[in-house]
Amino acid sequence: MKISESFVLWLLLLGAVSASESCDCLQNQEQTAQLKIELDNLKQQLQVRQVAFSASLLVTGETTIGPLPTDIVLIYKNVITNIGNAYNSNTGVFTAPVRGVYNFEWHVGAVGDGSHASAGWLVKNSENVFMAYGQQNQHFGSTANGVTLLLEVGDVVFVRLAANCKVYDNVNKHNTFSGHMLFPM
Repeated sequence: MKISESFVLWLLLLGAVSASESCDCLQNQEQTAQLKIELDNLKQQLQVRQVAFSASLLVTGETTIGPLPTDIVLIYKNVITNIGNAYNSNTGVFTAPVRGVYNFEWHVGAVGDGSHASAGWLVKNSENVFMAYGQQNQHFGSTANGVTLLLEVGDVVFVRLAANCKVYDNVNKHNTFSGHMLFPM
């Protein structure tokens, strides 16, 4: 495709010109039909690339999870936003639907007892990436962290409660996991 045709395609995509106005710039009907097909494909790709989610641990009630002898996946059941349906509230796992750069944040907290921290690993596939860690001797304490990752289609991201640590959640939604795609690659 020539540069001028690419430019017209982007103008069509952005809505800067109508399809009939763009015909004057193109040499024939066949090119116009091909550009319309490509425009429809680009629009469809843009819809797939709208990915964002945010969830907290509990829908109702209150609970303390941990301390446990091994790491466990935290399952965030109270889904506030799940554009693109890439977060699974049954498993606690986000699965990248498209290759791109994604940003994640997670918040963990618990009532301090002096002997157990509140700590959650953000995990990409099976690799611990970053940890949010905090410890209080008494009262409630929380901590958070964030990361930007390049993900391939099918990569999974989740939060893992660290062994011998705990989290507490109630109607105030202290423990959250959120993510969104910054841009496709």
